[in-house]
Amino acid sequence: MSPQVIERVIQVIAKTQHIPPESVTIDKTFEDLKIDSLDGMNILFAVESEFDISIPDDRAPSIRSVREMVEGIEALLAAKATAPSASRNP
Repeated sequence: MSPQVIERVIQVIAKTQHIPPESVTIDKTFEDLKIDSLDGMNILFAVESEFDISIPDDRAPSIRSVREMVEGIEALLAAKATAPSASRNP
């Protein structure tokens, strides 16, 4: 996992939840951080904006920890990097 992605995710969670960043670690679950489903959706929107990605609606409910969020973001970023660019015209 990229340290930069981990740090950015931690910062987004801390900012949206108004909690100290040092209280958010890669091994914390959303339950540990007292994040309910509504808070989780707000975090997902903030993460999508931060990373310029779109998290599929069917994937969102299965994200229950900081680690799962980072892994999902990295997978989406990797897919985005390898996707053919829409701006390429023959």
